[in-house]
Amino acid sequence: MLLIADNWKDYEIIDAGNGEKLERWGNFIFIRPDPQVLWSRQKEKNFWNKADAKYIRSSSGGGRWEFYRKLPERWKINYSELSFYIRPTGFKHMGLFPEQAANWDWMIRKLKTCAFKPKVLNLFAYTGGATVACSYAGAEVCHVDSAKGMVKWARDNLELSGLGNNVVRFIVDDVVKFVKREIRRKKKYDAIVMDPPSYGRGKRGETWKIEKHLLSLIEDCIQLLSDRAVFFLINSYTAGFSPIVLRNLLSSTVGREFPGKIAAGEVAIPVGADNLMLPCGVFARWCQE
Repeated sequence: MLLIADNWKDYEIIDAGNGEKLERWGNFIFIRPDPQVLWSRQKEKNFWNKADAKYIRSSSGGGRWEFYRKLPERWKINYSELSFYIRPTGFKHMGLFPEQAANWDWMIRKLKTCAFKPKVLNLFAYTGGATVACSYAGAEVCHVDSAKGMVKWARDNLELSGLGNNVVRFIVDDVVKFVKREIRRKKKYDAIVMDPPSYGRGKRGETWKIEKHLLSLIEDCIQLLSDRAVFFLINSYTAGFSPIVLRNLLSSTVGREFPGKIAAGEVAIPVGADNLMLPCGVFARWCQE
């Protein structure tokens, strides 16, 4: 399955080639490296010369931004009726993964069909793209991330979207520890979404390795799913992970406990008007039939 995030108006990949992508975020244009871009640029150099900033990788790892004009500290972009703050970060990211809009649309449709007010658990929740989408769909959301700054950013996005009065719990915590506490508290959720990193380290020295810890986390999360569970969604940007890996993980865990349908595939964004697609990660999801 290929999910294409092609409903954006405030974001687009204008061109991509030679290991870089030329993106428009609202009214500003950026060049960022992308290892998936192995083909040549399709547009002339003058298109690329319009960039407001470029992220330059360092040979020793990491990188830096090179700004060609002064930009605001942050600015707003919209996706349908959702709004998000954007700004360049030191890790190349802009504070949002626009390809996930394809998953937001799916979650919104699923949640809006519920005859009850669903409760959603968003793990490794970053700046809250999924949190805002699920809240917009009428769900109560629990947003968990270990980075205080990202949780603050997510709270700002919720308010920016006019959803500040909705029921959302923002939790700064280690995801694994939080899930185990919720199990002890006998908490239940009707939907779970997670975007686990390949590797992470907590404030107290905790380490996360996706190949070592993801299975046990999913098994723990099963204990949090209610009898009226709506969906379970996993996103991954881990290099080398096939959608089949995530599908197998869900089939051998959630699929054994809950009848339903499991699908897996890639998410992608169109590149210009050249019928090219930029692959942007993989996903697997379980939902009721």
